[in-house]
Amino acid sequence: MTPHTEWLRRALLATALTVAGPALAADDGKVANFLLDNGMEVVVIPDHRAPIVTHMVWYKIGSADEPPGKSGIAHFFEHLMFKATTNHAAGEFDRAISDIGGSNNAFTSYDYTAFHETVTPSALEQMMSFEADRMRNLILTDEVIKTERDVILEERRSRIDSNPEAVLDEEVDATLWQNQPYRIPVIGWMQEMEQLNRTDAVAFYDKYYRPNNAVLIVAGDVEPDAVKALAEKTYGKVSRGPDLPPRIRPVEPEQNTRRTVTLTDARVSVPSFSTQWVVPSYHTAKPGEAEALDLLGEILGGGSRSRLYQQLVVKQGIASGTGAFFQGTMLDATNFTVYGAPRGDAKLSDVEAAVDAEIARIIKDGVTADELEKAKARYIRALIFARDKQDEMANLYGAELATGGNVKDIEEWPDRIRKVTADEIKAVAARYLLLDRSTTGYLLPQQQAGN
Repeated sequence: MTPHTEWLRRALLATALTVAGPALAADDGKVANFLLDNGMEVVVIPDHRAPIVTHMVWYKIGSADEPPGKSGIAHFFEHLMFKATTNHAAGEFDRAISDIGGSNNAFTSYDYTAFHETVTPSALEQMMSFEADRMRNLILTDEVIKTERDVILEERRSRIDSNPEAVLDEEVDATLWQNQPYRIPVIGWMQEMEQLNRTDAVAFYDKYYRPNNAVLIVAGDVEPDAVKALAEKTYGKVSRGPDLPPRIRPVEPEQNTRRTVTLTDARVSVPSFSTQWVVPSYHTAKPGEAEALDLLGEILGGGSRSRLYQQLVVKQGIASGTGAFFQGTMLDATNFTVYGAPRGDAKLSDVEAAVDAEIARIIKDGVTADELEKAKARYIRALIFARDKQDEMANLYGAELATGGNVKDIEEWPDRIRKVTADEIKAVAARYLLLDRSTTGYLLPQQQAGN
């Protein structure tokens, strides 16, 4: 139950599957998408290669939606969802999953909170019943609140406060974002987490944990008609909540300064840096921009074939690691990041200068037709590979639908990637990757303080 960030870099990788029509009579391997009467959206991704089902419920509520002064409540509530309900004792859900050899977990991010189980198809109705039950029937006593609040406070101490890299990441985020709530950590600020109480939790629960604010994703050895019947039998019994207003958040102002954040710590052995820029996400970008930023990240620093790896690691031998990525699946504006760490006798300043030089080359000369075609080919291959992993498919659809997209957006994404031109990549690099509008974080060993 931790903030879910690892796979976001590739979160828009999807497949060119055809969406099933309104009639769900026959399962022909197509993705099906429908609404329950109470407003809950359902996506079914059939995959009959193994008798396994991934069942996910995504709530369109994340840390960036929290009331001022209540940071951490979205993640806190993720924990509370595993407590007792009026129909099931605390731990009963987990034991039921364990008894059939399944697995379950949950995660909170800036824009959503999700709960997931992987089980046999015969257990799907039971999973739906448990999830539908805790959507509205939690028992939230003062004792439950106090106990679980202590758990998240300890989680913050162990995962953030004792980790120099995590501390720096928080400070960089708080510096990069001047107005948007992405500047606040998903887990929350300690002094605000300490004040979270039962009144806060109940208000949060009543407002956001409703079927019309949720998306159900079922991927695996299932048929759409059967899933629809089970969803109506379980989730369909949960009453619709009040319609929520649009998720309109504070807008980031134009950034026109270069900022740096430096942390020195005795626990750091190898220095490193990262530079970030505010850029549009798939949800906020003009047509074609997000796709161009995705491919820019791939060409610049997406792996061992990227410019940064080939220049800094292979040819110059000055970096132990380097890369770039575009975090495209965000509800609001997002970030484009480059990073690096030195190798051997090389200095961190050498690595940073070499990264900057590669960005400047793209801004000046663009990318070659060969680079672009190979990057597109790697992405299309990744789409094919994603189909082999049931949980990744469920994540892809869930993240897209929870951040303002729809099944059609996923379906059309590969074609939009294929249409990106070299000129468009050069244009987004020149428009957004300007050093005088960036935020750089430095993580340094203690002995380098003042150097």
